[in-house]
Amino acid sequence: MSGPDPGPLIRLFGLTGGRARPQGEAFDLVAIVTTVSMAAGRADLMREHLAVLTLCRRPCPVADVAAHLRLPLNITRVLLGDLRREGLVTIDRPRPVTQTIDERIYREVLNGLRRL
Repeated sequence: MSGPDPGPLIRLFGLTGGRARPQGEAFDLVAIVTTVSMAAGRADLMREHLAVLTLCRRPCPVADVAAHLRLPLNITRVLLGDLRREGLVTIDRPRPVTQTIDERIYREVLNGLRRL
């Protein structure tokens, strides 16, 4: 009787070279990843790296990148950290929601006051 197939674990280990954390500044699930360069001609990039570069041509949250790759978040973070270190992507904190109220809300309040 044999144990569970270690294939997926070995693949994940291989993707990150055994690393569990990305190098450089930490980032969270809602950080925004944006491709800076498509790295044409880079034979050293894995299929997953290329998928990230394609996906993130439009800014994309880290959580969405992980879901798209169908990889655990920690593995995705390591891959993103590699791409950031190579200057191929930027990873930025999301912009805070502005504290100002939308003009539409002001109009609704004004209309409501007028009806009183």
